[in-house]
Amino acid sequence: MMKKKAWIAVTSASLTASGLLFAAATPAMANQTVSQGVASPAAQNATVFGDTPADQPVTVSIILKTRNESQLDTYIQQTVTPGSPNYRKFLTTQQFAQAYGQSPQVIQAIVSYFQSYGITSQVYPDNLDITLNGTAGQFNQAFGVTLQNMQYKGQKFHGVKQNPKVPSSIANVVLAVLGLTNYAPFTSSAVHTSASVLQKGAVSYTPADGANTPANVETPQDLENLYDVSPLIKKGDLGQGQTIGIVTLASLNPSDAYAFWNAYGIPSSSSRISLVNVDGGAGTPSLAAGSDETTLDVEQSGALAPDANIIVYQAPNTDYGFVDAFFDAASENKVGSLSASWGLSEDAVNAMVASGQETPNYAQAFNEAFEEAAAQGISNFAATGDYGAYQATSDLGTTDLSVGNPADSPYVTAAGGTTLPSSDSPILQSLGISIPAERAWAWDYLFPLWQEFGAPDEQTWAEENAAGGNGGYSDIFAEPSYQQGISGVNRYSAVQWFTPIDQNSAWSFNPTPPVVTGTSNGGRAMPDLSMNADPYTGYAIYSTLFSGTSLENAGIPNWSAGWGGTSFVAPQLNGIAALINTANHGRVGFWNPQIYSFAKQHASPLHPLDTTGTSNDNLYYSGTPGTIYNPATGLGTPDVAKLAADFVAGSAK
Repeated sequence: MMKKKAWIAVTSASLTASGLLFAAATPAMANQTVSQGVASPAAQNATVFGDTPADQPVTVSIILKTRNESQLDTYIQQTVTPGSPNYRKFLTTQQFAQAYGQSPQVIQAIVSYFQSYGITSQVYPDNLDITLNGTAGQFNQAFGVTLQNMQYKGQKFHGVKQNPKVPSSIANVVLAVLGLTNYAPFTSSAVHTSASVLQKGAVSYTPADGANTPANVETPQDLENLYDVSPLIKKGDLGQGQTIGIVTLASLNPSDAYAFWNAYGIPSSSSRISLVNVDGGAGTPSLAAGSDETTLDVEQSGALAPDANIIVYQAPNTDYGFVDAFFDAASENKVGSLSASWGLSEDAVNAMVASGQETPNYAQAFNEAFEEAAAQGISNFAATGDYGAYQATSDLGTTDLSVGNPADSPYVTAAGGTTLPSSDSPILQSLGISIPAERAWAWDYLFPLWQEFGAPDEQTWAEENAAGGNGGYSDIFAEPSYQQGISGVNRYSAVQWFTPIDQNSAWSFNPTPPVVTGTSNGGRAMPDLSMNADPYTGYAIYSTLFSGTSLENAGIPNWSAGWGGTSFVAPQLNGIAALINTANHGRVGFWNPQIYSFAKQHASPLHPLDTTGTSNDNLYYSGTPGTIYNPATGLGTPDVAKLAADFVAGSAK
């Protein structure tokens, strides 16, 4: 089922009637530079092959600054603090707009300015996001730029090399202008097993005894047992009355998710999935675009919460599309929990600053959407990434310590990754790898096998397998209040497998790494929670887009096995949140202040993975025995039944 957006129309008559006064911006006013999105560095480095035709349709989003932001943070904290008069008194979108969105007269001034160039505006109900539709020629005039056709890293797109300008009367309320460059920078956090490792391990995913699902993968039922979800399921807390939100940059074929649930014996309503095409949508479903990511997001979240409805916000892979999808979900305010498994490194975001932008406003644009969601009681989850402590290797190719965005937002529960014990993995057993207990996900356990796989040396093999759950410290966001005073946040252990030689190129590698200690840079520590994400202890995806897989000849076509990544953890937590909201008879809101409080009071709902050294690192960060937190796995793994009990008990206070 496809759903339509609800936009707010702003008219001069309504503003006049309200008695509100604001000087309308006009082209004659002095212009002031405003920040662009994360795609702008691509434009600076791209090859230009002509101006964009003046009549080409273009979509641009203007993200406005939140009003009274310090008061908003205080209110969010109160909504999740038992004993506060505002405890779990979540705002409606209209209440949020009135208190924290821009005023109607400001909105009208912006709408009128762009209308003078023939550009139409659609205003989000929160009064923080305005989507503009016009032509390249109209935007050239309105922003004082020249849109050009460009190519960078194999992508063709339109972009601008100049910084956009708008009248100073409205520039001060503009946080960022997104979409003048529509380069697609985002990648999903899904990872597949290596063909060479599978071949060497000689493990088959072919089902036995006529089963219709792959063998040797973690099933939804396995997950329920592993993280103690089963008591909620047995009690009848199945997500009824709840709606899960998925933000994605590739389209879904809903029938794939229904087939997945049916194969695992999970009953589901045939109308539980709704699709919302944000900014025109994400195009036709395809593996090239990343539809396998969207498919696994829906399959995993929906399997854990079988009675919950699911809204999939499908947006184009652009900075304006990704941000708009979060604002769309928050402004609709129909979902009680929301997840995304796409992103990029903070280094890529910071490249915007280095390329001449004023501030990293792009990251703040996401942060504003998450603030709104938190104020409205929506629990947010995002995958951290899959390159261990070095997320920037995924996009910029740098080897410095880095974390992922938008999981770095202090208003998101950042989802990290673990590896299950080798007793749960025929692949690891066949390779002679012993992992006695669940640990932080990192493929350092493969490093000693370099000769068996014919690698020229261990460093080459290690760099080829530099994967793991992302974690570390943000360079953009400061340590939030809920992490202050939590042991292990400020001081950490680290395993020095790699040492950057040059930020832009290589590593040096130590096959017998020392374990050292370090201190936080003062930034937001991530992840917050972790669950199984290692492809070698991983999952299967059902999609009609899969063809020619080895399982097709085994009688179960459209299946692909050996998948993992923090992509799985974010939607799994999303589904778990729906179960907890059902158990609570309503939204529990932003998780982080609550789960850090639970962990500080008692460890029962969370299992810290605090083994130190190379048995529990994410290619750098490691656990410190006796601490609550470590930057490889956060607070650890959840005991969902006990976690739900803590959330529900909080409601009674």
